[in-house]
Amino acid sequence: MNQNIIAWFEIYVKDIERAKKFYNAVIGTNFIDSNPPGESDEGMKMAFFSPMENQGVSGALIEMPGTKEGDGHCVNTMVYFPCEDCSVEEARVAGAGGTVSRPKFSIGEYGFCAICVDTEGNPFGLFSMS
Repeated sequence: MNQNIIAWFEIYVKDIERAKKFYNAVIGTNFIDSNPPGESDEGMKMAFFSPMENQGVSGALIEMPGTKEGDGHCVNTMVYFPCEDCSVEEARVAGAGGTVSRPKFSIGEYGFCAICVDTEGNPFGLFSMS
């Protein structure tokens, strides 16, 4: 199991090409464009910061309908915490004062996720391979 406290991150963007250009100019990242995995929404675009095989923490830019541009003060980033089976941690969310906004779902060959909201209103994801 990945021992990093964060397994994955996503930066939600309004214009993925503009965002790729920005991050390439600032940190020199050459993105890997990808089709959305699993049951992803139609109209979603993804660009990975590094190959999926990366053993460290990796992530992607995500463009999808409904995404709003940040104003420098709102959060447009999602972190995913690694789990053995994300349904176990998902079951603890409500008891701890949070909410589950999307119960465990498949992301195809990449595993499973659950999307939750903490007590401060911050969304976060739980990720597992099973």
